[in-house]
Amino acid sequence: MPARREGFRPLDYLLFSLVTLAVMLLCVCVGSVGLSLSDVARTLWRGLVGLPAQEGLSSAIILAVRLPRVLCVALTGASLALCGGAMQGLLRNPLADGSTLGVSSGASLGAVIAIAFGITFPALPFAGTMLMAILFGFLSMVVILSLASRLDGSLATGTIILVGVIWSMFVSSILSLIITFAGERVRSITFWTMGSLQGSDYGNALVLLGALSLCGGVLLLRSRELNAFAVGEDNALSVGVDVRRVKLLVLVCVSALVGVCVSIGGAIGFVGLVTPHMTRLIVGPNHRRLLPASMFAGAVFLLLADLLARVLLNPVELPIGVVTSFAGSIAFVIIFYRARKGDAHA
Repeated sequence: MPARREGFRPLDYLLFSLVTLAVMLLCVCVGSVGLSLSDVARTLWRGLVGLPAQEGLSSAIILAVRLPRVLCVALTGASLALCGGAMQGLLRNPLADGSTLGVSSGASLGAVIAIAFGITFPALPFAGTMLMAILFGFLSMVVILSLASRLDGSLATGTIILVGVIWSMFVSSILSLIITFAGERVRSITFWTMGSLQGSDYGNALVLLGALSLCGGVLLLRSRELNAFAVGEDNALSVGVDVRRVKLLVLVCVSALVGVCVSIGGAIGFVGLVTPHMTRLIVGPNHRRLLPASMFAGAVFLLLADLLARVLLNPVELPIGVVTSFAGSIAFVIIFYRARKGDAHA
């Protein structure tokens, strides 16, 4: 590959950013109440330069409802897609994503416990659901890595995947048990487990931005090591990669980032699984290009899915996880079929 195409160039960032911003503007304009692009642009500009917002329903809808939601959706999509791309490179498994570790299941368990038992932390700036989800996401990561380390000291990818699947099944049984006795909270728990970013605010967006900047930055800086992992762990070791350290670092960052996303948006499937595959067809397998491109593609994918969830059965809003699972499953079947067909002709 030519040296100039090894990394994500400034022009690439500009093009992908423009596409993402255009989709974000579309999502702010379109909804149960249609807003003109000029009204949206004027309101956003006044907010950026520090002018007071104009009175009226449109400004309130833009600034208090749609803008924070669109920001949260874009950041969640970027985070999940980045985690999926990193996990697929690390584990060399096309079915891997951030939930392969079982972290999504663990974070969901924490959030469901908080909802079912009404756990809150009034002295803290964020809800008990978020804190419990992040806590259980980290605990899941610790349990999975501990079990995998006891079974295989080298932390082989096959062992991690196996333990993650077993842990997810175990957590699923506990979730079903809690939902059985949740009483009047069953509806809210069920809706949350299908994924929804309805009611997101700027505080949620700041948390997602902070997590993506910290954990996502670490993952992006490990692009070269992930390229070495793609050929095999022995190859990575031979070129001087500290395999165990890099693997633990990537797993911890993915666990933290997935935990934050699940704590805010619930269980949103297929974003981290399908988006890196789609992006790989455009930019190639080099993780120095794949990971940043996956972030933008994940943001666009989830923004469009959220838009469909809002307008498809208007005024009824679908859980975003339903839309991503439907679209993602179809896209994954197409990608898998094309890959197998290509292998057959090779």
